[in-house]
Amino acid sequence: MAGPPDERGPGPPAGEQLQQQHVPCQVFPERLAQGNPQQGFPSSFFINNQKCQLMLLKTLETNPYVKLLLDAMKHSGCAVNKERHFSCEDCNGNVSGGFDASTSQIVLCQNNIRNQAHMNRVVTHELIHAFDHCRAHVDWFTNVRHLACSEVRAANLSGDCSLVNEIFRLRFGLKQHHQTCVRDRAILSILAVRNISKEVAQKAVDEVFESCFNDHEPFGRIPHNKTYAKYAHRDFQNRDRYYSNI
Repeated sequence: MAGPPDERGPGPPAGEQLQQQHVPCQVFPERLAQGNPQQGFPSSFFINNQKCQLMLLKTLETNPYVKLLLDAMKHSGCAVNKERHFSCEDCNGNVSGGFDASTSQIVLCQNNIRNQAHMNRVVTHELIHAFDHCRAHVDWFTNVRHLACSEVRAANLSGDCSLVNEIFRLRFGLKQHHQTCVRDRAILSILAVRNISKEVAQKAVDEVFESCFNDHEPFGRIPHNKTYAKYAHRDFQNRDRYYSNI
């Protein structure tokens, strides 16, 4: 799903026609209406697309968060293919990306992703949604609690609430700050993709927060930075090897 507007942004079979209200809050309306990415001026679209593709490739090859998630997806029977499961597109507003569950595809908003670090966070966030889509029967479109759970996990595990990011947002120093950030980011993400009140979004997050905040799969821990993510990836690989020998 699409994340909070300043950072970024699952469903029926790919060929099934969706009702208008089931689109992730009309973040990517052109995907429903035309079945094609939205495009602006050809020259700017080509430049943005090329830049997006290069940053995506670097993220997939080097980012420890993403490398772990790709391994976990493959281990769960949902191997990710760069050409099939990622799409660099122009998007409305200032959303940076989203997970389109109807096609099991991650949309990367090439006109809004600012730099490599931003791309890393967007891909990680959306791959967590893809991982949840793979491992569970998630009702993304009608059950806001399911959406809230995945948004809590994405905010908690993707690095969205790292100290560096929070300092950049001029928000730090509060007691239990990480939990507060995760809760706030999850609510913002829900509001970005659902036409519901803030009170309803807050209630959904409150109801699932404890269990979903403590669900650290596939990392096994909260990866507060790249070093934690590297350790988590190493542990995941060792766990995989252990189970393969049983």
